[in-house]
Amino acid sequence: MIEFQKVHKTYHVQGREIKAVQSTDLHVQRGEIFGLIGHSGAGKSTLLRLINRLEEPSGGRIMVNGIEVTALDALGLRNFRRKVGMIFQHFNLLASKTVAENIAMPMKLAGDQKGSAISHRVKELLHRVGLSDQAMKYPSQLSGGQKQRVGIARSLATGPDILLCDEATSALDPQTTGQVLHLLAEINRELGLTIVLITHEMDVIRRVCDRVGVIDDGIIVELGAVTDVFLHPQHPTTRRFVQEMDEDSQGSDQDWQQVQGSIVRLTFLGASTYAPVLGRVARETGADYSILAGRIGRIKDQPCGQLTVALSGSDEQIKSVFEQIQGAGVTLEVIRS
Repeated sequence: MIEFQKVHKTYHVQGREIKAVQSTDLHVQRGEIFGLIGHSGAGKSTLLRLINRLEEPSGGRIMVNGIEVTALDALGLRNFRRKVGMIFQHFNLLASKTVAENIAMPMKLAGDQKGSAISHRVKELLHRVGLSDQAMKYPSQLSGGQKQRVGIARSLATGPDILLCDEATSALDPQTTGQVLHLLAEINRELGLTIVLITHEMDVIRRVCDRVGVIDDGIIVELGAVTDVFLHPQHPTTRRFVQEMDEDSQGSDQDWQQVQGSIVRLTFLGASTYAPVLGRVARETGADYSILAGRIGRIKDQPCGQLTVALSGSDEQIKSVFEQIQGAGVTLEVIRS
């Protein structure tokens, strides 16, 4: 659905060149929720806004649904943007307009629908985002979560194929964040929209995204399925994001200096997450174990867990533990042999 070919963006500020996005190749698949995570200043917002040319690239080609966006003239770009919805961090609602009028605005600007059709569409969208009874209120009368729901409804007004989410939950409390993420996942599932979501929170990525790119200093340093990137981070920036999200469950080499035996990290996915694999293997092999750190949760709809375990026993017992655990579909990583 979205393809970047050697795309880069450089700003010129007071005689200096600032490379916000360095030469980037990227593919976003049709119908997926793709997350882009990075710290402030990493270039994620710039990269997102290159998709619909709210930021003009300094070079490279951007293809969206078979259209070369970088080659569009002003009229072509305006027509293209009707198929790309956008949700903003601070809602960007018009304070002098009601909820219904805010949602209707993109359709009125497009000018290809009559008043009755616009009214019907507004009612439909209000129902989808759970705000049917808020149509005549003004933004100042709404909570943060309600404002963002209005923003989502407005972004869907012209029937887009793509939804761009610019830190859509960072201004919300944790409970409201969960509700908004659930709504985005529902929209993705029911409407088949491709969603590109940027954030600085790994937990947001874990809850809704299919794939994730980690951006640092304008470069995508790690890219893959969320399960792989979250459970087996390779780049130092990615590892920091995972540790920041779950710092109490990881443990460290310093914590384990006095621990005897081999130390391994076990990764469980799907049904194996809740199976008593470790206890069964310990009984059958006669090896002993102690749990040093662990976490159990979900990545999108898939249960997952990681345990860091110290194993003690004979070489033969430890070898048998490794074989049986891996035979049960559990990924085993040796941290210290």
